[in-house]
Amino acid sequence: MPMTSSDLIRYIKEKLPDANIEINDLAGDNDHYSAVITSNSFVGKNRIQQHQMVHDALKDKLGTDLHALTIKTITPKEKG
Repeated sequence: MPMTSSDLIRYIKEKLPDANIEINDLAGDNDHYSAVITSNSFVGKNRIQQHQMVHDALKDKLGTDLHALTIKTITPKEKG
């Protein structure tokens, strides 16, 4: 079953409550998304660790309810 962007945001915010999340449905099918996620939780972590944090928030959904997710992680300082 496809996942709505609202569900995607909710799952990420459960693990990263301070996150600012921008979602784009790439194919209009609720199955292929891109996400830009800004969080203080990413400070001091490298990109791999940041992406692992997002994957951890979605671990039960990736490959089942969510087919594809392109992730860009940003710290508030990087955002400007």
